[in-house]
Amino acid sequence: MSYLSDNERVALEARANDIRESVISMLVEAGSGHTAGPLGMADVFTALYFHLLRHDPTRPAWEGRDRLVLSNGHICPVFYATMAHAGYFPIAELQTLRKFGSRLQGHPHRDFLPMVETSSGPLGSGLSQAVGMALADARDGYESGRTFYCLMSDGEHDEGNTWEALLLAGRERLRNLIAIIDRNNIQIDGFTEEVMPLEPLRAKWEAFNWHVLAVDGHNMEQIVAAVHEAKAIFEKPTVIIAHTIPGKGVSFAEKHYEWHGKPPSKEEGERALHELRTLGEKITSEHQ
Repeated sequence: MSYLSDNERVALEARANDIRESVISMLVEAGSGHTAGPLGMADVFTALYFHLLRHDPTRPAWEGRDRLVLSNGHICPVFYATMAHAGYFPIAELQTLRKFGSRLQGHPHRDFLPMVETSSGPLGSGLSQAVGMALADARDGYESGRTFYCLMSDGEHDEGNTWEALLLAGRERLRNLIAIIDRNNIQIDGFTEEVMPLEPLRAKWEAFNWHVLAVDGHNMEQIVAAVHEAKAIFEKPTVIIAHTIPGKGVSFAEKHYEWHGKPPSKEEGERALHELRTLGEKITSEHQ
């Protein structure tokens, strides 16, 4: 079953490519920040904010909105870029990333941006925060109809706090909770399976009483279908393992862990933007 028309899919793919361009531009301007993760998660963020989330950019504090907790706050360039493209604030403000006085700091700050649900920095804490929110909603009988999303990195599974949250959510059978893991296989010091092996990751989550789905994190149809399936699971929380390519869309950054925490230079940025613009033209031309 397809949840997207061809037009919807192409529109989402084109939007994700635009967001990647914004990520590159803001990182070059800032001269600091993370590249690989934001590029890799652009498709997931696009699917959420432009198709799946219940939200209203004109009312960021709307009580009926879904909640999205970004646990791996260092990929905030894609978070900011997606929110700007969705209409939460002007796209031009993205050029203030990491500058003094900017609302767009190196990790999301709740006090600066009311549309951000939590401040995030220390890895491993986001799932606990999302579980707390979902648990409070469950105690009210799930009457709000909200869905609580937690976006996580694979590397933060090295943190014990993550597993404590996993255990509690499974015990409480939080059907309103969806975790999405950026399974890009890298962290700042190298490849995850060399730093601290995570596999068998699926079996571990299943052992904690979670419903587990795995998708190509760059396939819009798979991302959307997985979220729909997650919402149809009533006896337990769901985790979506999104297999992504770090640095997606920029040839010299793809699959290189060295790009986890560094920005492109001006010259590298120009090259990256050329590649992304070429890709954008291909996306639209193939559908015409």
